[in-house]
Amino acid sequence: MPLPPALADITVLDLSTVGPATRATRILADYGARVIKVGVPPSKAGLQTTPPFYAYSGNRGMQQIKLDLKAEESREVFLQLVEQADVVVESYRPGVVNRLGIGYEDLRQRNERLVYCSTSGYGQDGPASQFAGHDLNYVAVSGFLHCNERLADGRPPIPGSSVADSAAGGMHAAMAILAALLRRGQTGTGEYLDVSVADGMLYLMSIYIDEYLATGREPGPGHYILTGQYACYRTYQAGDGKWLALGVIEPAFWANLCKGVGLEKWIEHQHDDAVQDQIAADLEEAFSRRSRDEWVEALAGANTCLGPVYSIDEVVDDPQFQHRGVVIDAEHPTDGRFRQLRGTFAGQERPEGVQPVPDLSAGTDTIDVLTQAGLAPALIDELRERGLLA
Repeated sequence: MPLPPALADITVLDLSTVGPATRATRILADYGARVIKVGVPPSKAGLQTTPPFYAYSGNRGMQQIKLDLKAEESREVFLQLVEQADVVVESYRPGVVNRLGIGYEDLRQRNERLVYCSTSGYGQDGPASQFAGHDLNYVAVSGFLHCNERLADGRPPIPGSSVADSAAGGMHAAMAILAALLRRGQTGTGEYLDVSVADGMLYLMSIYIDEYLATGREPGPGHYILTGQYACYRTYQAGDGKWLALGVIEPAFWANLCKGVGLEKWIEHQHDDAVQDQIAADLEEAFSRRSRDEWVEALAGANTCLGPVYSIDEVVDDPQFQHRGVVIDAEHPTDGRFRQLRGTFAGQERPEGVQPVPDLSAGTDTIDVLTQAGLAPALIDELRERGLLA
């Protein structure tokens, strides 16, 4: 018999629209939580762009309501939802929720078991707390960009993934929420979580920050095996113009690689600083003799830590990922059938069949959610007519 979803009894009110908080609630939903996204009625919202139907895989399996939280009447509706919720996640600029009357101290008066998670770029306090920012700012301020190999003109490269939003922010928030729910099981009370994306990036950079704090040596590109100091841990172009990633750390694997490309003379020189340019040049010449996929077929399974650099279309068709079932079929009411990434973390729900994707422009679940929460139909109709909910 399959296990029930890990978070089947957890209700999350999500006040976010994009960024780390939205990544966090996607994780919670994939573990079975009921996530209710709380947005702003169209008449109260500023100019916004409508995200494409496939964005984030973001709202799959979630409910959506729209409330004008600046109005006392609809704010009271939100507070009634809070009484039945387990988690609130918000990503306003620090201080905004308190001005709206929906900060942690306001909500805990209605539900002392509530776990309240605020996500922000730099945290709720401190000299940078009010700074606006996005992913690139957080990977920059953490030292992440500095430690990457520079472009030809010396410029730090822009990462190809939203490392800060997804890992330093979204996973950070989800992990903190899960820990708080466990602690609530022991204490009976909730707590406030101040999730800073920049703080999360410091964790991702901890190996280099700790090195500097302990030794005074300043890390940077090419200073260490993981930042390109040695030829055994770099990328190389194959004969067909595609790229290979070589991530050899252990000497035994390095020996296997050298034998596989006919460079046995370098087996004993893996960490010899004086000959790294020579080794890299020989590897470049060797890899140029065959295509990327030919090298992968010959060496990937031979304990060499060699693998392909994939484009996104190659990622989703890779036999390993297909075997792991990471892609599902989804269907949008107006945009039709397409494929979508499913939850990929261990222990998450793995739904079967075609998964419906909500049309964010075609109505909400407001009436259903508020009716289930016990609000009178006459009150719901009145607030709708006044434009305080949608």
